[in-house]
Amino acid sequence: MRSIKKVHEAVSSPIADLITYRALPTNSIDHIDPFLFLNHHGYQEYPKNNNGLPFGPHPHRGFETVTFILKGDLTHKDSTGWESVIKAGGVQWMTAGKGLIHAEISSDEFKRDGGELELLQLWVNLPAKQKMTEPNYKGLQEKDIPQLSLDNDKVQLAAISGEWENTKGAFTPLNDIQMATLYFSEGGKYSVDITSERNIFFYVVKGNLQVNGKEAKMHNLVEFENDREKLEIEALEESILLLGHALPFNESIVAQGPFIMNSQQEIQQAFQDYQNGEFGDWNG
Repeated sequence: MRSIKKVHEAVSSPIADLITYRALPTNSIDHIDPFLFLNHHGYQEYPKNNNGLPFGPHPHRGFETVTFILKGDLTHKDSTGWESVIKAGGVQWMTAGKGLIHAEISSDEFKRDGGELELLQLWVNLPAKQKMTEPNYKGLQEKDIPQLSLDNDKVQLAAISGEWENTKGAFTPLNDIQMATLYFSEGGKYSVDITSERNIFFYVVKGNLQVNGKEAKMHNLVEFENDREKLEIEALEESILLLGHALPFNESIVAQGPFIMNSQQEIQQAFQDYQNGEFGDWNG
């Protein structure tokens, strides 16, 4: 089985009244190439007539965002004209590429009625050759994402991208990024072989798992060595896992605010381009 390097604890990092835990980056781990950033928003319950999510219009360049809506909903609007409301169980995959402005807010219905909210947002890097690619967005509801029932229905796997158990994921990203969300009943087991050169992203959203003989609880990010292939996972209680893997890009990473590039000069250019209106018009 693949060796575990360290189990990292996400840190509390609230945003306005939004409960948030940041799993990447923290003082104990910067990134797992090409996975750069993960915020876990919620779980929490919003009252009626709330203000919803606080993510008004802001720019991005040089990477992709993958947002998992576990509870509640998420309205996406951006400067290229894409707009959608994705509900619980759905996923949004946005390629910022050369730059856009977007907002991630709650629907009018959610702000009026309130309810449960829980979201994960993962930032995935783009290699230098794709940093300035055209922006793109795709949002899918739960019904449009392949759902696999495993281990006598004790494990449900949502195939987000790549291939899982001979089933192609719902999204086809620019790079070979494999992502899945797994829902375990207590005692549920799942094993998978991931070639040793690929980096693994393993974040426990809820519950308590045992992976390769090591315990990993809610808000734990497990960092693996690149030595062997097999993961053996067992749920010690009802659990949710965000699991991904990819080949590292092995490029320099310079991150500043909403931009992730390969050099400080490119970061400065991104700020200049944004100020010059080259990320599109915001009409939201």
